[in-house]
Amino acid sequence: MYGELRVNRSVTIPAAELNWRFSHSGGPGGQGVNTADSKAELRFDLAASTAIPEHLRERALGRLEHRLVDGELVVTSSAHRSQLDNRRAAATKLRILLDAAMSPEPPKRRATRPTTASVQRRLDAKRRRGHLKQQRHERGD
Repeated sequence: MYGELRVNRSVTIPAAELNWRFSHSGGPGGQGVNTADSKAELRFDLAASTAIPEHLRERALGRLEHRLVDGELVVTSSAHRSQLDNRRAAATKLRILLDAAMSPEPPKRRATRPTTASVQRRLDAKRRRGHLKQQRHERGD
């Protein structure tokens, strides 16, 4: 679990660039709640990373700038009672965040015109609905 983190096919972060910290989790937990350091905090220095290619790092820095603390991306997990599960959850969160931040922009949408048939169907539906409402008005419903 302290090993490298594979983000996608082309990017793998070595364990040396990941900093783990553990602390007490909040909330109920029974007898071990005050002694077990089950909350996991994973820090990754995105700005100084050598594992991510320059163009992907710049893209990720731009997209994640609101989440960075002094250039570091901080992810925590305290959802589970065991430290191992929280460690796995934090690593998964970091992997998903980085993968999404480094993904290419979706292609721009090209504006298209509706087909003649779809316009006709829409207008026919409007006419039918208006006719139905007109009939209700005439009957006094």
